[in-house]
This record gives sequence, structure tokens and C-alpha cells, in this order.
Amino acid sequence: MEEIENLIHTYFEGIFYGNTQQLKRCFSENAFIYGAINTCEYIKSAPEYMEIVRSRKSPNDLSESLKMSIIGIEILGKIAVAKLHVPMLGFNYYDYISLFKIHDEWKIVNKIYTHVDTTTI
Repeated sequence: MEEIENLIHTYFEGIFYGNTQQLKRCFSENAFIYGAINTCEYIKSAPEYMEIVRSRKSPNDLSESLKMSIIGIEILGKIAVAKLHVPMLGFNYYDYISLFKIHDEWKIVNKIYTHVDTTTI
């Protein structure tokens, strides 16, 4: 569990500071990212996602506070899934990440996420 928590904190820091080198260490090179924000769908490969993170202003650059958190992690052998709360850039994101232990190291192999509008809850 500690290895996965460390990976997730590295992921949080990577997206918060816009550090794509940190993010690359978290993701399998074959990972895909799927998102649903309002009516827009988002599908990117890991390299495409890294480029977007690299080219945008980071939450840190915009003077946001790092408020990301782990909601839960479930591990079964060499697979795991984590639910994360990732508020940033004016969005209230929730991520579900799938992880797989590849060559004795946990990697994110899939990410799905959405924005939850708290004004309608």
C-alpha cells in the first residue's frame, strides 16, 4: 500500500507543479486517459497528456493550494485501483486510476476522471 500511496503523491505533485518528468515515472507508456467534463469527452495517450500538462500553467503557477487527496485504494495481487479527489484549475475533479505492478514497480495504466459540480449536489 505504501508504494502505491507514494506513487499517487508523486502523481499529485507532478500535475500540481507541472512536472512532466515526475508524471512520466508514474504512468505506463501505454496508458490512456479518459475524461468527461460537462458534455466534453477527453481521450489522450500518456504522451499526449504529458504534453498538455507541460504546455499549461500549473496550479502552483496560478497560486492554488495543493488540496488533492486519496479517497481509497483497493489492491488485489498485482492490480490496484484508487479513487482520488483532485481539485485544481477551477475544477472539482475525481480520478479513478488503475495500477499494475510491472517489473516489480507500480504504474498507472489507465486514468478516468470527471468534474463534479458541487453547486448541483
